Amino acid sequence: MNPVVHFEMPYEEKERLVQFYTQVFGWDMNYLGKEMGEYVVASTTETDENHMPIKSGAIGGGFYPNSPDMPKSPSVVIAVEDINAAIKRVTNAGGKILGQTVEIPSIGQYVAIIDSEGNRVGMLQPFEM
Repeated sequence: MNPVVHFEMPYEEKERLVQFYTQVFGWDMNYLGKEMGEYVVASTTETDENHMPIKSGAIGGGFYPNSPDMPKSPSVVIAVEDINAAIKRVTNAGGKILGQTVEIPSIGQYVAIIDSEGNRVGMLQPFEM
């Protein structure tokens, strides 16, 4: 089985977003900057030295700036052992690949897909797998 390892949601105002999730849930929010697409990483649970959740079943997430070419609703990222094989399975099952596979520094290979029902989902081949 391939586990859900991350969630993603859009934001309108970075400072408001960070204040909300810090105040309400106590999450650590880290801004990655322009070079990483204005992404904000949310640590939702205690992590180890590699920034991986210590608690089994817990995941972290991230927020991206709202834009016309990005989804307006939450989505999940699913870990796969072989991203190229997973891409073939997606297309064979009637899904679509959005763009090219990209490397996320120190994390792994990532690509977004559209599933058979029109949902946007991320796939990640972590470097550790």
